[in-house]
Amino acid sequence: MSNVFLVLPVVLPILGGALMPLLRLPDKKRNILLEIIVLITSALALICVFNNPEDGFTLFHLTGNLDFALRLDGLGSVFTCLIAILWPLATLYAFEYMRHEERTTSFFAFYTMTYGVTMGIAMAKNLVTMYLFYELLTLVSVYLVMHPMTKKAIRASRTYLYYSIGGAAFAFISLIFVIVYGNTTDFVLGGVLDLGKIGENVQVMLFVYLMAFWGFGVKAAIFPFQGWLPKASVAPTPVTALLHAVAVVKSGAFAIMRLTYFCFGADFIRGTWAHFAVISIAMISVIYGSTMAVKETHFKRRLAFSTISNLSYILLGVTMMSPLGLFAGISHLVIHAIMKIGAFFSAGAVLHQSNKEYIDELNGLGRKMPFVFTTFTICGLSLIGIPLFAGFISKWNIAAAAMETGAEFPYAYVAVGVLLYSALMTAVYIMTVAIRAWFPDKGYNAKANEGVKDPNWEMKLPLLLFMIAIIAIGLYSQPLMEIFQKVANGII
Repeated sequence: MSNVFLVLPVVLPILGGALMPLLRLPDKKRNILLEIIVLITSALALICVFNNPEDGFTLFHLTGNLDFALRLDGLGSVFTCLIAILWPLATLYAFEYMRHEERTTSFFAFYTMTYGVTMGIAMAKNLVTMYLFYELLTLVSVYLVMHPMTKKAIRASRTYLYYSIGGAAFAFISLIFVIVYGNTTDFVLGGVLDLGKIGENVQVMLFVYLMAFWGFGVKAAIFPFQGWLPKASVAPTPVTALLHAVAVVKSGAFAIMRLTYFCFGADFIRGTWAHFAVISIAMISVIYGSTMAVKETHFKRRLAFSTISNLSYILLGVTMMSPLGLFAGISHLVIHAIMKIGAFFSAGAVLHQSNKEYIDELNGLGRKMPFVFTTFTICGLSLIGIPLFAGFISKWNIAAAAMETGAEFPYAYVAVGVLLYSALMTAVYIMTVAIRAWFPDKGYNAKANEGVKDPNWEMKLPLLLFMIAIIAIGLYSQPLMEIFQKVANGII
């Protein structure tokens, strides 16, 4: 397969989205065209994964040894597959959700462009390319947060923009130092730093790594830069689901994987004060997110705080600085995406069908919307980490990585306690919703739910597939985990 083929999954949705407002199509024809573009993009991306041109493709040369180039390695292939599978389902769900909203053409234009930009991050060959797409992701996704054009939405978009630009500035510092002290900016498992060039500047490089960890981590909502994420829940649910499950936050976690294992190298960081610092940041974020989720009474914001916690599960695995840690991080990157997009789509269906936003308004809704709350309950049990559901697999992997790293770096043992605390908090903030919906208190006002019912097939189909995936992975995860292990060990 020609190397040029790699460009198509990135360029097609960006051009398709950009040109959509010019076509002025009726909503139904526009939606059909958009779904075709998204499905073709996903097909092209999967073809690239399974017929991978090893050398990649250079779009253009910047300066010196800096190229804007695309290439798929094992880690990039995993992220590409995740995006390619989830985005068509999210788009289908969005058609029904946005049916009665205003400015839907501009919404879907940016929604589709975000797909192409996220593909660019997944398929980036080097740190330069990933950084440029990472910046572009902020620019195309900020409109999605702003879309409702309410005061809250505009404030939330500004907060998101400020946080993202600030984080990008920190990340840019690491790009400069990798250019100066690295052998290449291409992603190489094990890192690219030249210790001869670094000389006595080891402590400086560790400080730069910490700053970049925070910088790229802004989009992963790590503490103390998590403030933008709960505020962004004012955006339409198809946006928040992608922000919290696929595009933005997962791009942040993916970028930290690249930074840690493919630029600086885990061996360079392991056992240092920077190692201690990043594990601490991840653990604090887990505790903060799960604790705040228990206190939150708004349905979508509760799930937003849950995202803060679960994104830091990924980073907790990554910061173990071992192949097993990277494997654990990859497994939760994928599994959390499925769990959380299902949970958010359930919350969005509740809002769409009943206009209910707060936890105390959900009494008895499970009886009116059994399909939606069955999906939410299964996603919730998986988020808690109950055996036989997918979430148990990835959380077990993180705990195993912490135990392995703890043998040489005892501080890592603390992560196991953090996981147990978070599991308890997750059980509280998930099950209080599910129990209220299925088993309302006596004397609740049943008339408040009159006319409420499950949504149509455009919303149900994605939810059904997410439920099946969660149960299937929970019952038989071995083939998928073997692939992730090979990626973490550099075999594929």
